[in-house]
Amino acid sequence: MNAFPWALALHLVSVVSLFAGLLYVVRLFIYHVEALEKPEPERSVLVPQYILMEKRLWYAIVNPALVGTTVFGLWLMWMIHAWTFPWFRVKLALVLLLFGYQGICGRIRRELAAGRYKGSARTLRLWNEAATVLLFTIVFTVVFRRPMGAVYGLIAVVVLGLVGGSVFFLKRRAKRNTLNEFNQSS
Repeated sequence: MNAFPWALALHLVSVVSLFAGLLYVVRLFIYHVEALEKPEPERSVLVPQYILMEKRLWYAIVNPALVGTTVFGLWLMWMIHAWTFPWFRVKLALVLLLFGYQGICGRIRRELAAGRYKGSARTLRLWNEAATVLLFTIVFTVVFRRPMGAVYGLIAVVVLGLVGGSVFFLKRRAKRNTLNEFNQSS
């Protein structure tokens, strides 16, 4: 029996779970910070709930997925002698950045739980985009199996961001125009 498909499938499931957990936990951080600005009693209801949700997500999804990603990734690396490929060195650097990202998210979670986090919701929204950039650059590097794959991933993020941003602003402008027309006719 060939172990490669098993290692690859388990690695991919772990990576998908890791990114899902990281993207969601940062979204919870954003809601948590916004809840800190709410008046009582709303704040005292929401903040403990976000702390609980963040902790459960962290220990049930993010950390196990990180372990799975690492274990199955090392298994794959060993099977294909990945260190001999130039693209893998780029992927490894990006994965180390991902581990750093996860570590910083862990620190943010602990600071929020202790009531010591000083960042804003806007900062966290930008922080959430860093995970998306890492996702694209890692996937494109692996799929293209070239060091330039990371650049292709960055280009894809920028293009999709421009398209998505354009659609968002066009819808927003159309909604504003509709409201203005409604107000003028009233």
